[in-house]
Amino acid sequence: MGVIVNKVAQSGIITLDLENFKYKEEILSFDLEPFLFKGMILREKDFRQAVKEFDWSIYENKKVAVFCSADAIIPMWAYMLITTYLNGVNGKAIFGKPEEVEEVLLKENIQAINEEEYQDKRVVIKGCSDKPLPESAYVEISKKLLPVVKTLMFGEPCSTVPVYKQKKK
Repeated sequence: MGVIVNKVAQSGIITLDLENFKYKEEILSFDLEPFLFKGMILREKDFRQAVKEFDWSIYENKKVAVFCSADAIIPMWAYMLITTYLNGVNGKAIFGKPEEVEEVLLKENIQAINEEEYQDKRVVIKGCSDKPLPESAYVEISKKLLPVVKTLMFGEPCSTVPVYKQKKK
C-alpha cells in the first residue's frame, strides 16, 4: 500500500470563513417609536425632553442600532440628536435595524483585512456556515481580495467552485 497524501493540505490554499468576521459583541437597539406621540408623530418639545431624561448609560461603549419601527416621518435632526446623546456615553450610533447593523459591522470587519497577506495566494471563501451570512459579505470579500489573489474560489478546499484566476502577466 502507498502512503496517503493529503493533497488539500499541500496545495497552499487559504480558507477564509466569513463567519469569523461577524461582530462578536452585543448590538443594542434604540427605537424612536416609543418617543413618538401616539406612536406616530414626533413633537419636538416632547421628544427633546424625553431623550434628555432618558438613561443613556445602558449604551455606554456599545454599538447601537438606531431606527424607528413605526411608519412615521422622522426629521433628520432627530437622528442627529440621538447620535449626540449616544456620543456622550461613547456609544457608536449606526443607522438601521439590528440585523442591518450586523451586516454593516461585518462589512467593516472585512474591509479591515490586510489584503497584502493574500498577495498571489490561492483563497477559498468557505461556503458552509453555522449561521447564514448576507450576500453582501461575499461581494465585499471579493472586492477586497480580487486585486491581490492568484485564485479566488468558493466552497471547501476539497470541493471548490472557481470564481477568479489571475491572468498570466
